[in-house]
Amino acid sequence: MNFLKYNLFLLKKLPSAYFCGARIKHIDSNQCEIKIALNWFNKNPYKSMFWAAQGMAAELTTALMITDKIKKSGYDVSMLLISNNANYYKKATGLIVFNCNEGAEIDEMMNKLISSNTSQTITLSSTGINQNNITVSKFIFEWSLKIREK
Repeated sequence: MNFLKYNLFLLKKLPSAYFCGARIKHIDSNQCEIKIALNWFNKNPYKSMFWAAQGMAAELTTALMITDKIKKSGYDVSMLLISNNANYYKKATGLIVFNCNEGAEIDEMMNKLISSNTSQTITLSSTGINQNNITVSKFIFEWSLKIREK
């Protein structure tokens, strides 16, 4: 993936994520990693990362993987985030890397979506890890996908 193109996409379509500092670290068919560093724009009064900044980075890991698989499928598919849940374990300071490694589950859901032509839901998780390899937060997102009628 072209990182410059990704950053321009963020700036144009998701400026709040861009200004919060969310940046792609890695993406392939199995996993996506987004890094975000604590900075003036995304910190809270308690000197840690605001929960919404963490949520944006976490959501991007799942959304980018789904979007990539939709693009590769050749189908016109709509996707909608229908629920999310988050747990916080430690103050998010420094550099946090969010990871979703559920590419196989997305592939399975895409195959069901295409073969049945009925809407599908999928639940994906993204875990935020700090520089000391400690989990700071975990997000769970439920997505609904449907093939658009032509």
